[in-house]
Amino acid sequence: MQRKDFQALGACLAVIAFFAFVPGALDAFKAATSRFPYIMSFIKFAILATFGECIGLRITAGVYNRAGFGLLPRALVWGILGVGIKMAFTIFSIGAPAFLAELGLPVDLTTIKTGSFGLRLLCAFSISITLNFIFAPIFMTLHKVTDAHIMATGGSVGGFLKNRIPFVQILTNLNWDVQCNFVFKKTLPLFWVPMHTITFLLPAQFQVLFAALLGVALGTILALAAAKSLKKA
Repeated sequence: MQRKDFQALGACLAVIAFFAFVPGALDAFKAATSRFPYIMSFIKFAILATFGECIGLRITAGVYNRAGFGLLPRALVWGILGVGIKMAFTIFSIGAPAFLAELGLPVDLTTIKTGSFGLRLLCAFSISITLNFIFAPIFMTLHKVTDAHIMATGGSVGGFLKNRIPFVQILTNLNWDVQCNFVFKKTLPLFWVPMHTITFLLPAQFQVLFAALLGVALGTILALAAAKSLKKA
């Protein structure tokens, strides 16, 4: 490990220590998340998922940031995507149990909190699998488009905002082999479905913390997928 790695690790430990040992810090964070869920989702993903991409860059290129990487536009995009993720969590956590109820299963919106473990697991799995196979492919592809646009505009906020995103061009040139065979076929069923099943089994106050960790993992996985795509291009 190099000095920059110890600095990054120290920053992470400092944040953990702040919430662990500062009286009221964690309660204040949970209260803010409950009162301003979409603002907090923006902040959480802007920081944590971007940090995950920095980790991915460290793994693949040996640095946490570099010219053209676009740290600020990436944080902006992740913040907006975080709002979409929060919205999807709300939609699917209501819709999936409702679908199970329409199939005749003894579940409702309270089952995920008060039902037996078997029914809670079924609800959590149904939320996770519908979320990941309906919403996630579109979300991940949109991230690839914005990522390509950030790189094409030099990694600056101004360049990202001033230039129209060429969706057709980017989608046409996207490495669909990696996107389908790695991102969709491997990370969705093998990582995201079980991880989100665990997420929806947790009490509400711990879901935020677990989702924050997944935000780091998400940025890391997508960054590594981008590197994999470049190698195959």
